[in-house]
Amino acid sequence: MHIDTGQELRGGQRQLLLLACGLRERGHEQLVVCPEGSLLEWRAHQEHLRVFALPVHDPAHAYGIVQLRQLLWAEPFRILHAHDGKGQMIAWLGSAGMPVRRVASRRVTFMPTGLAGGRMIHRLKYQFTCHAVIAISDFVRQLLAESGVPADMIEVIPDGIEFPPEAPNAGLRSRMRARWGFEEDDFLIGYMGGITPEKGQDIAIDALRLLEHSLPRACLVVAGKLCGRELGRERSGTEWVRNRVRLLGPIDNLADFFAGLDLYAMPSRAEGLGSAALLAMAHEVPVVATRVGGLPEVVEDERTGWLVPPDSSAALADVIAFAASDRARLRTLGLQARERARQYGSDVMVERTEALYYRLARAIIKE
Repeated sequence: MHIDTGQELRGGQRQLLLLACGLRERGHEQLVVCPEGSLLEWRAHQEHLRVFALPVHDPAHAYGIVQLRQLLWAEPFRILHAHDGKGQMIAWLGSAGMPVRRVASRRVTFMPTGLAGGRMIHRLKYQFTCHAVIAISDFVRQLLAESGVPADMIEVIPDGIEFPPEAPNAGLRSRMRARWGFEEDDFLIGYMGGITPEKGQDIAIDALRLLEHSLPRACLVVAGKLCGRELGRERSGTEWVRNRVRLLGPIDNLADFFAGLDLYAMPSRAEGLGSAALLAMAHEVPVVATRVGGLPEVVEDERTGWLVPPDSSAALADVIAFAASDRARLRTLGLQARERARQYGSDVMVERTEALYYRLARAIIKE
C-alpha cells in the first residue's frame, strides 16, 4: 500500500507511480492511497492501479483513517509505504496494532532545529511510526542520522528515472528550437520543475544578466506548471528579461523538451537528490548544478557537467560561458552524462525497494 497526501503531481508522486507500476510487473498487488480529486488519483487510474481515495471533505483524514483500518482488517496487506510526512502518520494511525510493516520515504532536506528535545522527538517519531526509512541520497541519510533516526532503520535508495531508449537526434533538436522561436546558434539553458525560492531560478536569471554582452544569445527555457505565476513576476520586470527567459508551461513529452537544450541548470539552494538533473543527463544534456544536498552524488564535476557554489550567479555565469565556448566538449559530457544516468534507472530503484520489503515482511513471519 502506497500513501501520499499531495494534491499536485510532483517528484514524489511520480516516484510512487514508477515504484507501484514496477512492483506490479514483478507480481505484487498494489494499492495507491491518495486524496480524492488529486492528480495522483487521476494518474493512478490511468495506469490501471487500484486506488483508495481519501475523502475530500475530511481535512484531518480522520474518516479516511477509519476506512483504512477497516480495509486493512479485511485484506492481508503486509507493507505500508508512506511517501510524504502526512502519509506517514496516516499509515501509523491506520495500522497500529496490526501485523504490517511501515516504510517512510524521505526526500526533503529540512529537519527540525532549534527546539528543545527536537532530536529526541524526531527519533521517537520514526521509531514509533515506521520500521524503515528510505533516504533518496546519502546526504539525506546523514541528515536523518544527525536528527536522531537510528542508522539501522535507514536505507539509501535513490529515486529512479524512466531511462529513454534513445537520445534525442539532431532533427528533433532543430524542430523544438524552431517551435520555441530559437535558432541553431542560440545557447539554450533549460530548467524544469517547481518554481520556489530554494530552486534558485533567480540565480539563473542573474547569471544571464552577467552574460548580457559576452553571451548575448544565451536564453533560459523554463518548463513547469507554476512558472507563469512565480517566475512570471520576475520575467515581467524588463524587456530584456522577457527576451531572455522563455516560459513553456507544463510539458507532456520530456524527450521533446530536452532535445532543444544545450545545458541544464539546477541552481538549487537545497536538493534531496536531483531527479530532474538525472532526466536531463539521460537525454544527453550536461548539467550545471550547485554543490548542495544530493546533487554532488549525481553530477560528476567536469565529467557529466559542472558543480558550482550555491547563491553564486557569477560562478554559474562562468560555467555557462565556458560550456558555450566549446560545443564539442559539451557533446562529450552529454554522452558521459547519459551513461551515468543509466545507473539510476527505475528498475534499479524498484528492485532495491522490493528487497527492503521482503526483509521487512520476513520479520512478520518470524513473529
